[in-house]
Amino acid sequence: QVRLVESGGGLVQPGGSLRLSCNAPRMITSTFSPLDAGWYRQAPGKQREMVATISSGRTTVYADSVKGRFTISKDNSRKTVFLRMNDLQPEDTAMYYCNLKTQPDSWGQGTQVTVNS
Repeated sequence: QVRLVESGGGLVQPGGSLRLSCNAPRMITSTFSPLDAGWYRQAPGKQREMVATISSGRTTVYADSVKGRFTISKDNSRKTVFLRMNDLQPEDTAMYYCNLKTQPDSWGQGTQVTVNS
């Protein structure tokens, strides 16, 4: 496992945007680059669910609920995974977690996203 540092959460109104970041400060680029990564979220009283994943070859997969609104990207030179979230809705309110496919998996501490008017 490696340490992941997340940032970018906050409180926004419906229709607003946020960009989440997940950095692996102690990794070196050559180790970070081949890893698949993803963002997951967990709302109160619900199970953690996949939001978006990105492979080392930059293939992306999105949950149906966020397709067309969210974009995942991975900047290997900065050892950072991003999640751009547009047109946020109240149902997007959750704790968002970054995942890096190390062995075992590495998880960030979570960053809270609240969408509320």
